[in-house]
Amino acid sequence: MIRLAGKSNMKLLKLDPVVFLVSATILFAILLVSPVCALFVMSLKSSEGIWQHLIDTVLLKYILNTVTLMGGVALLSLMIAIIPAWLISNYYFPFCRTLDWILILPAACPAYLVAYAYTDVLEYAGVVQKLIRYLFDFSSPDQYYFPEVRSIWGAIFVMSFVLYPYIYVLARTAFRAAPASLYETAILYKKSIFVNVGLPLARPAIFAGLALVCMEVVSDFGTVEYFSLETLTLGIFNVWIGMNSITSAAQLSVVTFIFIITLLLVEIKSRAASKYYDTSRGQSSPLAKRIYGKAATAAVLICFLPPLLGFFIPICILISNSLYAFQYEPFTNFFRPFLNTIFVSATCALFVVLLSFLLVSSSKESRSNWINWLVGLSSTGYAFPGTMLAIGVVIAVGYTDQLISYLNSIAGIFPDDFYLGGTYAALLFAYIVRFQAIGFGAVSSGMQKIAPNLLSVSRCLGKSYVGTTRNVTLPLLMPYLLAGGLLVFVDTMKELPMTLLLRPFNFETLATQAYQYAHSELMAEASIPAILIILSGLIPVIFLNNFLRKA
Repeated sequence: MIRLAGKSNMKLLKLDPVVFLVSATILFAILLVSPVCALFVMSLKSSEGIWQHLIDTVLLKYILNTVTLMGGVALLSLMIAIIPAWLISNYYFPFCRTLDWILILPAACPAYLVAYAYTDVLEYAGVVQKLIRYLFDFSSPDQYYFPEVRSIWGAIFVMSFVLYPYIYVLARTAFRAAPASLYETAILYKKSIFVNVGLPLARPAIFAGLALVCMEVVSDFGTVEYFSLETLTLGIFNVWIGMNSITSAAQLSVVTFIFIITLLLVEIKSRAASKYYDTSRGQSSPLAKRIYGKAATAAVLICFLPPLLGFFIPICILISNSLYAFQYEPFTNFFRPFLNTIFVSATCALFVVLLSFLLVSSSKESRSNWINWLVGLSSTGYAFPGTMLAIGVVIAVGYTDQLISYLNSIAGIFPDDFYLGGTYAALLFAYIVRFQAIGFGAVSSGMQKIAPNLLSVSRCLGKSYVGTTRNVTLPLLMPYLLAGGLLVFVDTMKELPMTLLLRPFNFETLATQAYQYAHSELMAEASIPAILIILSGLIPVIFLNNFLRKA
């Protein structure tokens, strides 16, 4: 009897790993969704009149400023991204291959760091206006006009030249993937291949990039806070910290959520009816046309202008400023935040990649619609602003701490001083919720490229699910896991509002250190962590560009 019971227990313990996989997926998906759910639950509570006060005073201003900023950045980003993408994809001219990877360099620069750099040289006490006053012998600002950099137009300029790579990379890929036969047909009918073929075929990719740009604008905190622009994101921060009303901040977050959902619906709608098929034999991409002389010079200038304004000028300003910083601050003051940044970014990237692989594998193996829906819902955190998710994480972690306290009062499961709020674990959880979508997207795209018959053959040859995953799935997914991890690493390094709101005491990252120095108008000192953030993000950005070109 004992032996039979032992065998029975062994059978119970040796369950199909898919059961554990699905169970873990449901648990993690619920955890990832909990901050957003907690945010909406909190928004239903009474704000004791503060919400009505916001409606009567500043809510309309928040919305108008957000719409204006988003529209301006969208238009300018389209102009400076699509034309270089078309030139690089369809023409061969001097330095075109070098310009191809130079054009994506601004993706390594957070918008708020570029804002710090341009403000330092363009404000009244900056180098540019000093030179103007010296050359024309002006003694006061009333004698000449110079645009105010700390304005909504300055923010549009800064964000556009930093965010355009989202559109450029997708548009370039779409232009190169277009079948040559469609271009040849347009030429036969004497139609513009750019207007009549290139743009219509690339429209889904362009709109996808544009939606990402708009979501980044809505989510931005550092730039609008430094320029004192009253947008929805800054309003959430001010209401939470300034008015000490997390309920009103949650209600304002719901308004921001409407903007995000609208952008997502527009992006999905733009792709729904945008399909084409090329049934000609020998499908091929269009060959690049060689151009010379003035046309080639104009192409080089057009392609070099966006990275010049979005990367090279800001980085030169920051390097110039940093040369003076070490006169006042030793390098050791920046070493600890640098290590903190690398550690937290690498930890987040590792967790996101592992979790994404778990969720995607479970979704594919279970073949259940409701699990697919739950997994997709758990990967929507990137669509929400960092300040909005920070509120959700604070609320969710607060409820968890209350549950822990209740369990301790009954059974004493945890230590008396055990809590999650204000700890490194809460910050890491916020990062994972925010950037899970990046890893999920990378792993999903890789999984779709694995032929189902490879997995079936492995199982037919006697390999278990675990063996198939180890010997087939993981090796094929490794480039996508690496790409997703690098993207998460770069974005975590640049993340400011969540880190600022959720970090433990005495925990500084490069982003928060640059923010603190810039707020104190110590631009030379702020330049050092800014440069470290940008340089740390360059290698992953260049790697990803090469990966996309090969793909």
